[in-house]
Amino acid sequence: MQLAAVILAAGKGTRMKSQLPKVMHRVCGKAMVEHVLLSVKNAGVQKIVMVLGHQGERVANLVGDKAEIAYQVEQLGTAHALLQTRGLLGKYEGDILVLCGDTPLVRPETLNELYRQHIKQKNSATVLTAILPDPKGYGRIIRNNEGNLEKIVEQKDGKPEELAVNEINAGIYCFCSEGLFEALAALDANNAQGEYYLTDIIQYYAREGKKVGAVVIADPEEITGINDRCQLAAVESMLRRRILERLMMSGVTIVDPASTFIDDSVEIGPDSVIYPYTFIEGKSKIGENCIIGPSTRLVNSTIGSGVTVQNSIILESSIADGCNIGPFAYIRPGCVLEARVKVGDFVELKNARLGQGSKVPHLSYVGDARVGSGANIGAGTITCNYDGEKKSLTVIGNKAFIGSNTNLVAPVVVGEGAYTGAGSTITRDVPAGALGVARGKQKNISDWAEKRKRLPGNNQGDQ
Repeated sequence: MQLAAVILAAGKGTRMKSQLPKVMHRVCGKAMVEHVLLSVKNAGVQKIVMVLGHQGERVANLVGDKAEIAYQVEQLGTAHALLQTRGLLGKYEGDILVLCGDTPLVRPETLNELYRQHIKQKNSATVLTAILPDPKGYGRIIRNNEGNLEKIVEQKDGKPEELAVNEINAGIYCFCSEGLFEALAALDANNAQGEYYLTDIIQYYAREGKKVGAVVIADPEEITGINDRCQLAAVESMLRRRILERLMMSGVTIVDPASTFIDDSVEIGPDSVIYPYTFIEGKSKIGENCIIGPSTRLVNSTIGSGVTVQNSIILESSIADGCNIGPFAYIRPGCVLEARVKVGDFVELKNARLGQGSKVPHLSYVGDARVGSGANIGAGTITCNYDGEKKSLTVIGNKAFIGSNTNLVAPVVVGEGAYTGAGSTITRDVPAGALGVARGKQKNISDWAEKRKRLPGNNQGDQ
């Protein structure tokens, strides 16, 4: 197999009405062009070239070393775009796939079938086509009386009888490299758009006596392109359905697929249950027998097995087996929870490590902290980690007990098995096994309520 691929991604995408290049808009967690790159790579292509134009440097930075770059400075049509790769592919001996960067649904299996038929039929050019009930807007496949491909006619250039054809050009091709660039250079722009159409090469080859063919795609959904935000949302929905179906077939329960949003790069183990209104993004990985959701968001986080997360947000953190999170917990980047940690309602963690079996049940902030195993952090505890200039570390030892409404002013250490009294503001280290208490002595004023009623202007006693 000697196969290269060219991804055309030079257009402005004006209908997106965005300052972001069209192919950089995200679909299920990846830029749409990244989906195309992945399909091409999984199809076994050895050499990938991307043609860029509008804000090309931004796209090139996104692509990195995944493709070689050619630039189309003036957008003069798809044939002109492919011609810009001559410097990179002019001496290439093999076959060349050509596809657009705004078709993220195309599968590698489809590209493989196109290439297989191209080789089997010994074509100079092979076009991927689709049968659509409503072909409006697409180039039409025109065949001769023998059923062989004769030409492709664009919507704006077609005659009424040609536009009645419902077999359309999917915009994906396979070419033999021999003579390709010479043919591209010979095309003209004599059409309604005044552009050099790549589709014209089919008629050119047919006139030259070269063999051209067409492969009808089994699932027309795959060739759905994106030109505006409505189409972006439609493609996102299609790809999301694919992802959820794959997960469900692998043993994951998705309670309501219509209200569940999972990126393509996410991994989830069998017997895990995902409840509605849950977003799982990036390179998140979830183990077996987990319960995630409802109304939960996970981003680039690793979740062990047997974990429960309810109505919570977890960002760029690691959660070990058997942890119980939420409801309404907020775990910010850099957190590590070891096995069987409990993080309860209205708890916020940031850059914190919690040892096995430790608990932060409710209403606390633990930031820039290292908490040992078996510790208990009472309600309302705050690690005061920022003094206005720098962040400092709080260390809480194994089996320490932090009383409710404790303020731990970092840097500070609470030793192993130590206690803090409820309502304390701890500014000095508490030794292992000690009790740290830092609060004013309580004073009770006798008969205060009755005396208050007698104050001038206070009419509470008359109510």
